[in-house]
Amino acid sequence: MRAAGCYGVASVFYTGKRYERAADFVTDTKRVHYDIPLIGIDDLKKILPLGCVPVAVELVEGARALPEYTHPDRALYIFGPEDGSLDKEIRDWCEDVVYIPTTGCMNLAATVNVVLYDRMAKGLNTRSGAKFR
Repeated sequence: MRAAGCYGVASVFYTGKRYERAADFVTDTKRVHYDIPLIGIDDLKKILPLGCVPVAVELVEGARALPEYTHPDRALYIFGPEDGSLDKEIRDWCEDVVYIPTTGCMNLAATVNVVLYDRMAKGLNTRSGAKFR
């Protein structure tokens, strides 16, 4: 949520039960959830806004390197869990799959910050939805 607030994300959606389990730890120290909707959903495909391009962020073969990636004007970024990967079904549904070239894996918060910063640095607004799985 902090990254969403820093980069002007319009909304954040999540699937699964992890958020409910983590909510007690109060990690949103900036209280961004008061300004940006944080919404639990069952199916990402049902909430794709009209005109948004679904973009999976995942370190998999065939993904495009983020430095060479041209972000769509309207994007729905989908990030996987820290301890796993996005399902192939989700990656196949996305129009683009990008990865951050590193020598090791990054945690979820760092990945979100890098992707949203890259979008901003390339001159696009960040009024896109970030989706977490």
